[in-house]
Amino acid sequence: MQNAIYVLNGPNLNRLGKREPEIYGRTTLAEIEAMCRKEAGDRPLAFHQTNAESQMIEWIHEATDDGGVGVIVNPAGWSFTSIALMDALKMFSGPIIELHISNIHRRESLYHNSLVSKVATSVIAGLGANGYRIAVAAMKEILG
Repeated sequence: MQNAIYVLNGPNLNRLGKREPEIYGRTTLAEIEAMCRKEAGDRPLAFHQTNAESQMIEWIHEATDDGGVGVIVNPAGWSFTSIALMDALKMFSGPIIELHISNIHRRESLYHNSLVSKVATSVIAGLGANGYRIAVAAMKEILG
């Protein structure tokens, strides 16, 4: 999608609002998408969620090849395990914001080393669902 900000969501995020609400809150992914679209205004926005790592990589390739201008990615569990996702993001030449609903640094130690952080322009963590709105606003500012 030409000139779009890509908002990409990884595994289990389709369960937001139901899954561990004490960690992730009660806001659903559909509500988050509406929040992102409102914040984006006239800026094109591609919003996707998948539980398949290969699909996430395909969307990153799409953003890279089809004129995406920025990527906001909540890689969820892949943050800590996926070299393939990190490598795909390295091919994207625009700004990348890594996003986490919870503060991964206050959680168990296995959540402390994100591979995605190594290629991200910036990281937003611990602001709950509102972090998505902030990420879209920040991306718009970065893009000018």
